[in-house]
Amino acid sequence: MSTLGASPTLCPVAGADAPCPPGESLTDVFNGLRDELVSTLMYLLGNRDDAQDAAQEAFLKCWRARDTMGNVQNLRAWIFRVGLNAAKDMQRSAWNRRAKPFLGEEAMLMGREAVPGQLLEEREDLDRLRRAILDLRQEEKEVFLLRQNGNLTYEQIAEVRNSPVGTVKTQMRAALQKLRKVLN
Repeated sequence: MSTLGASPTLCPVAGADAPCPPGESLTDVFNGLRDELVSTLMYLLGNRDDAQDAAQEAFLKCWRARDTMGNVQNLRAWIFRVGLNAAKDMQRSAWNRRAKPFLGEEAMLMGREAVPGQLLEEREDLDRLRRAILDLRQEEKEVFLLRQNGNLTYEQIAEVRNSPVGTVKTQMRAALQKLRKVLN
């Protein structure tokens, strides 16, 4: 999904009939969020291929709903909500229920010059963090990933999850407490 075919007049804020300033089309906004969305979905789904499939499905759903986007107040939150829903649909699908490895080498943070012992320690820390994130309750995992990977505010997460802001903050606090226990 490298190029999505931009439509110069599709404006998510002003509506599909109004001209859109550069960088404001659905395609441009989605492409700008795609890496963050795929990263978040990767933690939820367990691998990059499924995350990319869910992101592609999210784009298609957003594209099909483009005529109703004049009602969308927060495009970023809306795209993440559609992406999370696509991931949940994939998780419920019988085809995707088979066991899959969590993350491959492509997700490892390499490229920095470091001594071998330090790389091993960093890899072990990263593996512990991944396992700890997987052990969170589904609600806590979603809130944590939307906040950390999606860079959404608590208000945006509440909108995405159709939850009160206080509930989102409580779930984030619980997630952080659990992660601290595992990582300390």
